[in-house]
Amino acid sequence: MENGSANELKDNEPTQNNDHQPTSDTSSTTEENVQTDSICSYNDAKKYWSNVSPTVDGMLGGFGAISFIDIRGSEQFLKHLYKLKPAPGRKRALDCGAGIGRITKNLLVPFFEQVDLVEQDEQFCQTARAELADCGPKLGTIFNAGLQDFTPEQGRYDIIWVQWVLGHLTDQDAVQFFIRCTKGLARGGMMVIKENFTSSNIVDVDRQDSSVTRPLAVMKQLLKEGNMRVVKEQRQTSFPKDLYPVYMLALRPIIKN
Repeated sequence: MENGSANELKDNEPTQNNDHQPTSDTSSTTEENVQTDSICSYNDAKKYWSNVSPTVDGMLGGFGAISFIDIRGSEQFLKHLYKLKPAPGRKRALDCGAGIGRITKNLLVPFFEQVDLVEQDEQFCQTARAELADCGPKLGTIFNAGLQDFTPEQGRYDIIWVQWVLGHLTDQDAVQFFIRCTKGLARGGMMVIKENFTSSNIVDVDRQDSSVTRPLAVMKQLLKEGNMRVVKEQRQTSFPKDLYPVYMLALRPIIKN
C-alpha cells in the first residue's frame, strides 16, 4: 500500500491507497457520521491488498500514469520545506505505507542519506527490496508492519512521509500514530502527509478495501489531537479533474517532546 488512499482517486466515490491511490468504486458511499472503527477493518484491507499487483499501476489503483506528476509535485513541496527555518536535516527519512517503494525510489532516496520503509504487505516488501536493490546503503530497513502497529525509533527521522494510507486507519489509531511520529522525529524534523480529501464535509466510505476519505477539516482535527500542527499546506496540481483533491501538509509537533 503506497498504501493507502490512492485506491480511490475519484471524487464522490471511495478512495483509498497504500501509495495506494484511490480508484473509483461503485461500492463507495458517503456517510455524515462515520465511525471509522466500524469501517476500517485491518484484516479486510490486508486481504484486499494481497490481491493487488505489485506494480506502480497496482499501487495507484489503475492510475499509474499520474505517478510522474505526483512525484514532481512532492519534490517541489519538499524543496520548499528546506527553505523554512529551522529546516529539516537530510540524514534519514521514513516512507510510511511504502508499497513497492515508488516514493522511496523516486522522491526520498535523492534527498536523504538513508530511507526506511514501512509496509504491511509482505509481497510488496519483497518487490520493494528488488526495486531498491541498486540504492546500496541508502536503503535502510524495510519494516513489514501496519501503521497501527508501528512505532518509529525515537528521534531518528528528519522526514516522515505518509502518503495515501491514512484512510485505512481508524480515527483513534491515526491520532496515536501521529503521537508516535512526533517522538520519532529528529530535531527540526517534519512529518508530511499527502492524501485524498473529500470536496465536501462528509466522509466517503469504500467498503471494498475498508478505507475512508476524510474532509480536510476532519484530518486537521485528528492531527491536532495527535500533537501535530500544520506549517505548510499545498494542493497537488495537474491531476485529472475527476480525482479527489490531494493536499500535502507539512507538520511539526505542537508540544516538543
